[in-house]
Amino acid sequence: MNSFDWKNLIDPLFYIHFDVNGVKMGIYIVLFIVFAETGLFAGFFLPGDSLLFLAGIYSRELIENIFFIESDFVNVVLLSTLVALSGILGNIVGYWFGSKSGYYLYNKEDSFWFKKKYLVQSKDFFEKHGGRAIIFARFLPIFRTFAPIVAGIVTMDKKKFMFYNIVSSFLWSFTLIFAGHYLYGFLLDNYNINLKEHIELIVLALVAITLLPVIFKFAKKSPKIEQ
Repeated sequence: MNSFDWKNLIDPLFYIHFDVNGVKMGIYIVLFIVFAETGLFAGFFLPGDSLLFLAGIYSRELIENIFFIESDFVNVVLLSTLVALSGILGNIVGYWFGSKSGYYLYNKEDSFWFKKKYLVQSKDFFEKHGGRAIIFARFLPIFRTFAPIVAGIVTMDKKKFMFYNIVSSFLWSFTLIFAGHYLYGFLLDNYNINLKEHIELIVLALVAITLLPVIFKFAKKSPKIEQ
């Protein structure tokens, strides 16, 4: 089994290459993380966008955990679909949790696993964008975790929620996994650039790109200190 280090929790490759006694578990770990990040409010610290992008790069290794088809395109579609289904299920659980625990969450004390300010910021974001917030939130860390919970708290129409849930899950998974897979192949074939040799830079770039809108959003809402 992989040796554990706390910093591994934010390292996407740790999950992709995860194995137990030589048995590769990467695909199952990736699917669980997608579910946890969107279905469990404690999942906001887990890698999401960078994990899917790298999953596209390592799609063959991941999908071989289950079975492998000769068509490269079909394998990427299969991986993207499995991730989308995990995201859909995660959002359903988040919606259910929000509908049942709204009062409790708003009165819960902050902890390492839970920050009420994230819930409040997500509620503002949801109220501003409506159902589209479910789609926007898929591509934004933190909001991705709390959007379905807020949807449950405000009792968003279930059919409307499921529509945006399904659309956002497939859009998110297919966009990032296909981008990772085909950009890797394009750069390797045309410019002899192997993205697997630049994983740290890729992760840092994706984290920066996805976190900047969140940081900007939180900064705008932060109260100004009076002089």
